[in-house]
Amino acid sequence: MAGSIVSIINKYAPRDKSNLIAILQDVQKKKGYITPEAVDKISSHLWISRSRIFGVASFYSQFKFTPPGRNSIKICLGTACHVQGGDFLLSALKSEIGISPNETTEDRRFDLERVACLGCCALAPVIMVNDTIFSNMSVVKLMELTDQYE
Repeated sequence: MAGSIVSIINKYAPRDKSNLIAILQDVQKKKGYITPEAVDKISSHLWISRSRIFGVASFYSQFKFTPPGRNSIKICLGTACHVQGGDFLLSALKSEIGISPNETTEDRRFDLERVACLGCCALAPVIMVNDTIFSNMSVVKLMELTDQYE
């Protein structure tokens, strides 16, 4: 693990702080999330504090600090989905799988994210599991759907 992080970081000039986001993107692409070890190595390479790295990375929703689940669930809470019950879907799902948005289940079966819009407003409420959109969702349909994923 350490070797691949070092090889990613070494592609970038030492102490050039302008490379921080590019390095974070490369690490996330390779590892699926920003590991604590990667933060340490980036900090040493760029000579910036760990807290600054966390500050920058946590500002952008693309960066994750927990390992992803085998199945990623995105619940749309845009206006159309919210009006059609998206918030109820989120509450039910949190209760069913035991995590909140931006978390991963202990068994890494699921990770959960709330999103502003999936672009399917006419089909609201919608969720996305991995790369598949599910429309006109209800709590019952959602519970049946989670049973289909390992």
